[in-house]
Amino acid sequence: MPAPSSRGGLIFGVLGVLAFSFTLPFTRIAVEQIDPLFIGAGRAVVAAALAAVVLAVTRQRLPRGAQWLRLCVVVVGVVIGFPLLTSFALQTVPAAHGAVVIGLLPAATAIVAVIRAKERPSIAFWIASGAGVLAVIAFIALAGGGLEGLHPSDLLLLGAVVLAAIGYAEGALLSRELGSWQTICWALVVALPVMIPLTSVSIAAHGWPQADAPHWLAFGYLSLVSMFLGFFAWYRGLAIGPIAQVSQIQLVQPVLTIIWSALIVGERLDLLVWLGALVVVACAATAVRARVASSSVRAR
Repeated sequence: MPAPSSRGGLIFGVLGVLAFSFTLPFTRIAVEQIDPLFIGAGRAVVAAALAAVVLAVTRQRLPRGAQWLRLCVVVVGVVIGFPLLTSFALQTVPAAHGAVVIGLLPAATAIVAVIRAKERPSIAFWIASGAGVLAVIAFIALAGGGLEGLHPSDLLLLGAVVLAAIGYAEGALLSRELGSWQTICWALVVALPVMIPLTSVSIAAHGWPQADAPHWLAFGYLSLVSMFLGFFAWYRGLAIGPIAQVSQIQLVQPVLTIIWSALIVGERLDLLVWLGALVVVACAATAVRARVASSSVRAR
């Protein structure tokens, strides 16, 4: 069983994954009527406005020195890179297909944690993690036909995975210094000088989006939860850590994404989903119970 300190990280990690599991289905809905550049950049602008208010009201101290540069790494990974790349990718592939590549994110985050946070996962961890990745790919390929051919959008999704993994790991380390919600709030504010012009470019090229209420509601979720509140829990969980261990909870995210894609977007769902879910959850449970050594200081 995880140590008491780790158990809190797992709980927050589960809440973060639950919030993020709706991201691809709602992005798929939003891109039907809203320009993907507006979705990827505009949701960050909305979230940054909320973040600025929260930081001002709570009178948070400014980041110092190298923390600003590290916030830029978080910005490139999870504020700019992942939202923009997935928004463009989901114009041409279903959310279930997107989950194939996103299923590699836990392993990618673990690798970055090993390099950046000097964590040392056990052999059992890597076996369980690797099995989880294979199970995710096989499950989604069979359930959603995700591997019937290589889509050009797969390169965008792969880029999103790499950037998100870097942003997750660096954000987790910063959360141990600045606080979990403070880290994403500062990252959003730092990103504003980039995201406002990008949003303006979209509006200049396509005009203000003429979308129906469901598409605006999807955009609202992406702004408020996927880009803002979800990170409160996720970075808190990663900060408590170990990062490599907590990140494996995200192996369950593609399963949830497939389910939401079927219920919300109407993509195909059958009994294989439930069988695959059992395998993926079992791999995730094994990975999070595996020992991960670290020289990093745990979040307080």
